[in-house]
Amino acid sequence: MPAVELDEATIERLDALRIDNESYDEIVTELINIYESEGLTLSFGDDRVE
Repeated sequence: MPAVELDEATIERLDALRIDNESYDEIVTELINIYESEGLTLSFGDDRVE
């Protein structure tokens, strides 16, 4: 499994979202599921439709 390094500000934001000692994996998975269900993309390239 790849290692991911997060800066302190990102860790603080994730900590603010934690409920009942959720793991970071659970929070990130939930955020990804929200993006996917809303039809959003995590890509920041030039794939916009204008």
